[in-house]
Amino acid sequence: MTLSAKEVWSTLIGRARLELPEQAVETWLVPLVAQEFDGRMLVLTAPDQWSVEWNESKHTQALEALGPVCFGHPISISFRVEQERLKRSQMDLFAPAKSATITPLQRPHSVTVGVLSKRYTFSEFVVGRSNELAVAAATAVSQAPGKTYNPLFIYGATGLGKTHLMQAIAHEILAKNPSCRTTFISTEQFTNDVITSIAKRAMPDFRRRYRETDLLLVDDVHFLGGKEATQEEFFHTFNAIYEAGRQVVVTSDRPPSEIPRLESRLVSRFEWGMVADIAQPDLEHRIAILRQKARADRLEQAIPDDVIEFVANHVQANVRELEGSIIKLLAYASLRNRPVSLDIAREALRDKVRTHESRPARSSRHDRLRSIQQRVATEWGVSVEGLQAKSRTRAVTVPRQVAMYLSRELLGLQLVEIGGAFGGRDHSTVIHSLDRVSSMIKESVEFRGRVEKIRDSLRNDT
Repeated sequence: MTLSAKEVWSTLIGRARLELPEQAVETWLVPLVAQEFDGRMLVLTAPDQWSVEWNESKHTQALEALGPVCFGHPISISFRVEQERLKRSQMDLFAPAKSATITPLQRPHSVTVGVLSKRYTFSEFVVGRSNELAVAAATAVSQAPGKTYNPLFIYGATGLGKTHLMQAIAHEILAKNPSCRTTFISTEQFTNDVITSIAKRAMPDFRRRYRETDLLLVDDVHFLGGKEATQEEFFHTFNAIYEAGRQVVVTSDRPPSEIPRLESRLVSRFEWGMVADIAQPDLEHRIAILRQKARADRLEQAIPDDVIEFVANHVQANVRELEGSIIKLLAYASLRNRPVSLDIAREALRDKVRTHESRPARSSRHDRLRSIQQRVATEWGVSVEGLQAKSRTRAVTVPRQVAMYLSRELLGLQLVEIGGAFGGRDHSTVIHSLDRVSSMIKESVEFRGRVEKIRDSLRNDT
């Protein structure tokens, strides 16, 4: 039986989500529409020529490589411009298509809003020690937008719930005031809109659309770094909204002061209101998150408590990976026509279990981490206690960063573990340290030699 174009595209999208970054899929692939499929070639229509060219250069090869995996034979992908969509506004071009869980919001007299997930509400968010400050701030903003914590800057690692909280604010405000002019957008979309508006000489319209909004929600604002024209427009957009007493909420993977190549005037504005972080959930919090997901999907009877605890113990990176593991487990059990059990969980999540079990035991990791700190301290002529202290004196900053880098490389420690071993630093500080050492290794032969000497001596000990 020949599959329809929509069925083929739906299958490819599902597989692409496992292979490509989520943001790439949502921004570039979801808006495409499947038009034709003759058994060998799938024709997809895009909003404009720029989208066609981008997808052709970035995604053709990746999508065609999925053909044999999904259908057992190669397929070709062709992108074309959908003529009737050329009249739509640029903001709307990147909005995911309608589905059962994502609803586009279009309100009279409002700017184009992108999309909000129906599940991203406060009632669906599981509060724990790692996120309670951010939740409290988001709740306060939803009750008094433009008055309390403006702007609200939420930061944390990928997949911990920043976007969920941001959208929950929008849902709460729109429930009370449906006429609120709301804009929810990613920084990449904002940048694309700046580029398109400049090319079309439509900057006055761009500025009017953004600066007249009542609630501006911008995801992944760390991508502003180094984009001068976009930062300029964002700065003036922020000022216009803030000075009018309206609300701004942004998310990032690190605090404002640690976003590379971000103008100081934007850093200061982001710090005007509340800067709240979301950390990785502990074991009890992860179990609560999984139970909440089971209740939301009416799977309480399908997933036993011992399986939930097993998943929570072995999947520790973030909430998104937790939820993805449950989806994978259910699919695995369904394919084998077996009920969900610990044995099935071990089979389905064997890659997670191997990763977890392949790490050195906690005591061994502690000893090896201590060895790294001692070798680095000796090389730089500082004390181990100095590396572990909360002080930021220049003499220990570089060796501390090197020790963090080697801890990540040699032990595979998570960011939160590394931060805890070096004075309780947050994940964004660890990210900055890793990036800084990577750059210094490329820039300085002498520095690279010192790091390699320590690395080789540590490996010889194992």
